[in-house]
Amino acid sequence: MEHSCERALEIGLPGIAFTEHADWVTIHDGQHVLDIAGFHQAIERCRAKFKNLQILSGVELGEPHWYPEPTRAVLAAGPLDRVLGSIHCVRIADDVVDASQFRLRPADEQPGAIHEYFRETLAMVESDEPFDTLAHLDYPKRYWPEDMQPYREGDYEEEIRAILLAAAHRGLVLEANSTRGEEGKLCPGLTVLRWWREVGGEAVSFGSDAHRPDKVAGGFGLATQVVQAAGFKPSADPMSLWRR
Repeated sequence: MEHSCERALEIGLPGIAFTEHADWVTIHDGQHVLDIAGFHQAIERCRAKFKNLQILSGVELGEPHWYPEPTRAVLAAGPLDRVLGSIHCVRIADDVVDASQFRLRPADEQPGAIHEYFRETLAMVESDEPFDTLAHLDYPKRYWPEDMQPYREGDYEEEIRAILLAAAHRGLVLEANSTRGEEGKLCPGLTVLRWWREVGGEAVSFGSDAHRPDKVAGGFGLATQVVQAAGFKPSADPMSLWRR
């Protein structure tokens, strides 16, 4: 975290937000449950050390509607500036599968897995789990199977619009995830951001999903251009949300 703060200052950022993963599905080697007490302590150490940097604390809740009690425990551990809700995994038959692994499933299962991802996202948004931002809406695009037709938002328009409408009714913020600067992988892209504005979405946040200090703010140049093209405008405060 300290190296990420150093990187933020190096590239001229006014602040940084740490939205640490709080996941309870174990998919990847080395994955562990969030030490929320240790996280809060680390945030305070960074704030004490980097006084010229605004440091926000937050969590990204993975499938919070599957794990309401652990979710409540994380949120009760201390104040957070940002709370994101996200879907990484879906249930396929008897398996819980991360979207990064859809491409490893049999070819005839992959299209259904994508649809299930959006159904699960809608279920999370329609739940009463407490989060304020919807993270990386079309996360499967990041790991799109090579043996499928290229990803097109229009193929999932009905499902995505239903999610966006439910999110707007809740007053959620939609994250523009720049996916560590990977070209063409903005989650979501211009089409969906325009749908967000059409259904009444009020605000957009930015996340680079960095995971490493050298990826902090990766892709933000492109992301800000796309969000502005969708009809959202920056605030005078560079750490604030962009609004319609």
